[in-house]
Amino acid sequence: MEQLTVMVADDDQEIREGISIYLKNEGFLVVGAADGQEALDLLETTQVHLVIMDIMMPKLDGIHSTFKIREKRNIPIIMLSARSEDSDKIHGLSIGADDYVTKPFHPMELMARVKSQLRRYVMLGNYGQSGLALEIDGLRLDSESKTVTVDGAEIRMTPTEFNITELLMQHPGRVFSIGEIYERVWREPAYNAENIVAVHIRKIREKIEADPKNPRYVKVVWGIGYKMEK
Repeated sequence: MEQLTVMVADDDQEIREGISIYLKNEGFLVVGAADGQEALDLLETTQVHLVIMDIMMPKLDGIHSTFKIREKRNIPIIMLSARSEDSDKIHGLSIGADDYVTKPFHPMELMARVKSQLRRYVMLGNYGQSGLALEIDGLRLDSESKTVTVDGAEIRMTPTEFNITELLMQHPGRVFSIGEIYERVWREPAYNAENIVAVHIRKIREKIEADPKNPRYVKVVWGIGYKMEK
């Protein structure tokens, strides 16, 4: 498999260089950006498999940069922020981030999250194993081409959204608890996962449901979890 490239977008040069050292020690290629606009410009000329994006940056902040990236690409994005409030995490995830890490953080925790995201994106995503297409009442997911369509119209999903959808479609009618979804998709123990999973489910509904408030596919089973309607 090709060597993977991670972009570190942070206006703090010491943080950028510190993260880069750990990434290189793990075998990744690294490119750096000092602001959001530089990150967007680099993505136009460099193949990047994952972005570590600080929220507070000059010229273009991490929120707007992530929003712009999601207009074209589904690569994993891990947001960094000095703010730890749940509302900030939810906002970051709701505009397209796949994960959120609060400063200060242990470098090895960040490395673990990078590897987890890349496992899903590369091994299960772009270079995924061949598999049969799944289809439920007009909703079609192709595990080989990594595409999702609703009534023939292609839907752009992030890697995390794709994997949640695939998990639910593989077991139509089965109810998955929030903890089960998190552990199967994120591949780590579920801890305070309620908001994270709920935000991704909401984004999936917004993309595949004609009326997200009256969903046709992804149903909530109150007090238990979520299921894909048969």
